[in-house]
Amino acid sequence: MDLITITPRLHLFRFPIGQAYLWCDENELTLVDAGHVGAAAPIEEAVRGLGLDPAAIRRIVITHGHRDHYGAAGELADRYGAEVIAHRLDAPVIRGEVPVAEPVLLDWEVPLYELGLTVPEAPPTRVDREVGDGDALGFGDGAVAVHCPGHTDGSIAVHLPRHGVLFTGDCVAGVGQVMLGVFNTDRERALASFRRLAQLGAHTVCFGHGDPLTEDAVAVMKASADRDSGLQVEHG
Repeated sequence: MDLITITPRLHLFRFPIGQAYLWCDENELTLVDAGHVGAAAPIEEAVRGLGLDPAAIRRIVITHGHRDHYGAAGELADRYGAEVIAHRLDAPVIRGEVPVAEPVLLDWEVPLYELGLTVPEAPPTRVDREVGDGDALGFGDGAVAVHCPGHTDGSIAVHLPRHGVLFTGDCVAGVGQVMLGVFNTDRERALASFRRLAQLGAHTVCFGHGDPLTEDAVAVMKASADRDSGLQVEHG
């Protein structure tokens, strides 16, 4: 696992497939996603390497119910008493009550999807709090959930308006270029979600896959959403 510091309060944990983020408030820590099964120990080691105590992890926000995003959430939550948060539509998947919805794959996505299936399946994981669009998440001076369906029905982004930070989950990716995320269950809804996230005006955008966007983020997000939607609108 690679540890990348984005800002003094924001850190990226990068795994061979997928990634998670750590947000640091004054007296507590929040994970946005939790990596795959087996990621708990590397996350703990990285947190300690930052001079922080993993026992300060108070919550784990799961952006959606895919194995590479919540595999270690249960283990970390049980160990430190953290609250697990997810959207109400993906919570049953995370709990193991219903199967994950199959994506509608484009031809070029098929080999990537097969690679993704090499990540071990995540165990059924408790969800302590189910949220919806606009719900406060209790950290980051006013972080809120933003429902962004299309990748899955219950995908959420996490927006920290006071800090200009946005976690997109897999709605948007930053692999090579900023683009619509892959493996969507409903591509048109995902595109609409991408356009909505682009309008939030975040200056630091953290993707479920790919490098964070820290320069010209507002313009790049808007132009990328328009390009992927076929709108081709220029932004000054």
